Amino acid sequence: MKRILIIEDDTTMRENTAEILGLANYEVHTAPNGKAGSLIAKELKPDLIICDIMMPELDGWGVLHILSKDPKTSSIPFIFLTAKAEKSEIRKGMELGADDYLTKPFEETELLSAIEVRLRKKELLKNEFSRNAQGLSTFLEEAAGLDELKTLSTNRPISHYKKKEVIFHVGDKPHYVFFLSKGSIKTYKTHDDGKEFITQVFKAGDFFGHVPLFENSSYADSAVVLEESEIVKIPKEDFISLLNRNRDVSAKFIRILSNQVEEQERQLIRMAYDTVRKRTAEALLKLHRAGTTNGTKSSVRVTRDDLANMIGTATETVIRCLSEFKEDGLIEIHGREIVVLDPEGLGDVP
Repeated sequence: MKRILIIEDDTTMRENTAEILGLANYEVHTAPNGKAGSLIAKELKPDLIICDIMMPELDGWGVLHILSKDPKTSSIPFIFLTAKAEKSEIRKGMELGADDYLTKPFEETELLSAIEVRLRKKELLKNEFSRNAQGLSTFLEEAAGLDELKTLSTNRPISHYKKKEVIFHVGDKPHYVFFLSKGSIKTYKTHDDGKEFITQVFKAGDFFGHVPLFENSSYADSAVVLEESEIVKIPKEDFISLLNRNRDVSAKFIRILSNQVEEQERQLIRMAYDTVRKRTAEALLKLHRAGTTNGTKSSVRVTRDDLANMIGTATETVIRCLSEFKEDGLIEIHGREIVVLDPEGLGDVP
């Protein structure tokens, strides 16, 4: 049963609305003013909020502002109730993140229809998507919603990149958000002495190249293909437009990216505290998960220099670690190809 919170200072309006929603089989909670409503919303985390604008102690604008700043409540669908719906009010509400407006007095069907649409849209955006090109299409199609920004859901050809092909250079201006459908990509920085340091390795299902787009800055590193890849390029203007117009989509995309940020933070911690052996094993596991399959085994195609740059050590040290892993039966080595035999064993390397 979906939970709905009604924040309304008019007792008659609050009780009548609660009765309608109760008959429609919703679990209804109420608050007599904005201050009480915002506290209940933070504790209850309802599926949808209906809120009057003009209220004592804290008005509807204030409630929406407070809840939109809290990650736990920012994605809750929010419908304003107002005695008058002037364009300036509607614009202000939408800028703050409101999803809809109902002008008092309203018909029961108007209320129920508005609620059903917002709950259905929220439910769609809860769905996980397969981390491939089709999954990306599904996400963007659901995100676009009711005829909203459908340009993002169409005309997205897959670009094919060969190994060692450059996607962007440090200092370039961003024009796309990239979605890696197949293959693997590395981003790297070059030190003053010419040495390369790999900042991140992206696998199928990852977005990349988005950070400078949001910061309106140039790329801080370069991106190059590690193995033959397929990439979907989403135009910057279309993507920013989607995020700006739909806060549910923004919240969903942030959750998607947060997993990549957490992984990057873990990588930095490992570089600071793990042994070279463990860092080498972790790098192989990361490439193994993004790699191609060879029967029941997974092969990793990576140069020893790239592997050394990933973990921040000398190439000779990496070669020595690989030889030890081979002796321990964790991997096989065939030229540049490394076949992971025992992922669990690599994960247990001290």
